[in-house]
Amino acid sequence: MTVRNQNLDAIGAVYATLDIYQDAGVDQLTDDDIGKAVTLTDNYECGLGSDGDLLLGRLMGFSPYDANDGQRKAVVQITGVMTLPIVETYPTLGDRIVVDGAGSIKQAPALTGYDPAGGTVARGTVVSVSGTSTATILLN
Repeated sequence: MTVRNQNLDAIGAVYATLDIYQDAGVDQLTDDDIGKAVTLTDNYECGLGSDGDLLLGRLMGFSPYDANDGQRKAVVQITGVMTLPIVETYPTLGDRIVVDGAGSIKQAPALTGYDPAGGTVARGTVVSVSGTSTATILLN
């Protein structure tokens, strides 16, 4: 008998609806960004952020789906288990993570020589890594 593969994504999921960061009146997040890592950019507003920003969660969709720029809201998974794309510095099991500013996550920098990767600027715990493409995290 073999061990069955587990898909733990969305266990313990909590979702939030937020405004979308705009650049010159255009929503930063598009349909192509669904499934990517996002961060807080302002009060009740989310976007891709900048390299090293604190992870808010995974973009799940938009509401209403077909609205114009400035009218759509982002639906973001803010806690639970989720899988996100990764970039260098690739996280490993147990690491904490930050965003890269382009929709992926990476290992958070260590704050001091004795502080584990992640320190206080990071969020989440890596529970699985799939090569150099994705990591599954527990976002708590």
